[in-house]
Amino acid sequence: MTAARVTFLGCGTSSGVPMIGCDCAVCLSTDPRDNRLRPSIVLEVTGGPTILVDTTPDFRQQALRHPLRRLDAVLFTHAHADHILGLDDLRRFNYLQQRPMPCWADAATWSSIRHTFAYAFDGKSRLGGGVPQIEVHEVDGPFSAAGVRVVPVPLMHGRMRMLGYRFGSLAYLTDCNAVPDEAWPLLAGVDILVLDALRETPHATHFSVGEALEVASRIGARQTVLTHMTHDLGYVATCARLPQGVTLAYDGLVLDVAAEMA
Repeated sequence: MTAARVTFLGCGTSSGVPMIGCDCAVCLSTDPRDNRLRPSIVLEVTGGPTILVDTTPDFRQQALRHPLRRLDAVLFTHAHADHILGLDDLRRFNYLQQRPMPCWADAATWSSIRHTFAYAFDGKSRLGGGVPQIEVHEVDGPFSAAGVRVVPVPLMHGRMRMLGYRFGSLAYLTDCNAVPDEAWPLLAGVDILVLDALRETPHATHFSVGEALEVASRIGARQTVLTHMTHDLGYVATCARLPQGVTLAYDGLVLDVAAEMA
């Protein structure tokens, strides 16, 4: 295992927090931990590669805020808008690094990305404006991304199959409301679990806080961090009622983890 750190670039739901046109206590909160961009993390291996998970609509803002100067790989969990619409901003890293960006996703996600960003994949010459250069890799089992071993974890997002990812001691499971039978063994021994917890009340495609706590208890990680949250969950009030070892994520949270090199 190799020392690494994970930074939460965003931990909000698809609408972000504050939400447009909302005057609730969380949306008006002055606590920066209640201000949530769309969900994404970046893994930085000490002395090694940097791996991004998902390119949100806020990706440019996230990259400037933290700041990101290099990316060695990008992983996509699924093709919903709040997880892919920042893909065009990979053009800047193409320029900085003078190469296409290696990206990983499953077949269904690539199909949607190719449709949404047809101009980047159809091979046609474009006049004016740049085109992101993407090196396509299809996920069909464990793989090496820039020398880091990555284990894809199948999840259900409503009726949609999507992927979480395990990097050594960390598992990142966003946008899910069920863990299939084949996924549980892949999560054995996880030290830090990042898990979807949309709100307190049930939802058709996301875990509620209570459901997430049940999953976290079964996995038994030393630390569980909840992500992909709506404005229903104020940071201070929610953390105060969570069990020991469980907390909410916030934008800019940094966790020390151990990555497994391939």
